[in-house]
Amino acid sequence: MDNRSRSIKSTHEFHEELPAEHEDNFIKVLHGIIHFAVRILAVLMVAVILWGVADVVLVMYNRLMAPPFMLLNVSDILAMFSTFLVVLIAIEIFLNITLYIRKDVLPIKLVVATALMAVSRKIIVFDFNQISPLYIFATATVVLALGITYWLISLKPKQADTEHRE
Repeated sequence: MDNRSRSIKSTHEFHEELPAEHEDNFIKVLHGIIHFAVRILAVLMVAVILWGVADVVLVMYNRLMAPPFMLLNVSDILAMFSTFLVVLIAIEIFLNITLYIRKDVLPIKLVVATALMAVSRKIIVFDFNQISPLYIFATATVVLALGITYWLISLKPKQADTEHRE
């Protein structure tokens, strides 16, 4: 089997739903349009990230310049954490998009990590005076489920490496 055949085969293994090669030209064109749209999303996500960084700078500047000058209270720090984490989540989403473009990588672990980061961001900025205990319990359940999922996904490659060595 030559390198091109292996490449096409591995592409089909990972993204069967959008194969690069298809017997129907119309479907092949539609798949190309989808891949182009994903590239546009990557460019737009970079714009969102840059805008987010500018927002972080603006939030920091406004918080530090507001009276009392150069002093932050807990709500100011939480607001800054929130803006930082939103940008980091946007970067994770950009990584998901770029991995999707490559076609040879299925970014399940990164998607779960992004979801875990997004939920964790929400927890960091919780106002416990405004939310119910049931909401806290539900959020904890989601974090536990995502954490276990991430852990299980992380175990799989290690098990495969051990099996190949034996």
